[in-house]
Amino acid sequence: MNWVDFVIIALVAVIAGLAIFAIHKSKKSGKKCIGCPDSCACSAGNCGGGCTGCKK
Repeated sequence: MNWVDFVIIALVAVIAGLAIFAIHKSKKSGKKCIGCPDSCACSAGNCGGGCTGCKK
């Protein structure tokens, strides 16, 4: 393995770490449907994207 491989592995690890941190932060703040672009604030009762966690 050369240094390019290590840079790519480190970059993938950082991106994965940031994604896990964002999911953890969203769940800790009480969001039920973190994939919902309306953040569970839509008037239809759910986010319309197949997520059932946004029901009011």
